[in-house]
Amino acid sequence: YPLRLAVIDVTPADQPKNLLVLINPEIVSVEGECTWDEGCLSVPDCNEEVKRSKKVVVRYRNLEGETAEITGEDLLAVALQHEIDHLDGALFIDRLSPLKRRLVKKKLQKKEKEEKKV
Repeated sequence: YPLRLAVIDVTPADQPKNLLVLINPEIVSVEGECTWDEGCLSVPDCNEEVKRSKKVVVRYRNLEGETAEITGEDLLAVALQHEIDHLDGALFIDRLSPLKRRLVKKKLQKKEKEEKKV
């Protein structure tokens, strides 16, 4: 079965975990715009400001197989978009301007070369 799975938790570190499991999520509406300082385990030691929608509605299936929708604003909206981008094969650096993306890639290549020397 084709399956796209995202697990998100945006609860503060001092609160109990609240995992959001989304099966085959899709963004069905967006509203507004915000800029967020994003990072990702796929691009270690790199944070950049990314423009995203401020509010999103995502349709998905839950663990019981039922269709559900969630509305996310601010951090949750950014996390939803970030993870759905991963499912679509994109990283947050793909949303940067071409110039900024080249600079980030050069920085990452330089760091990789330095790490190989050690």
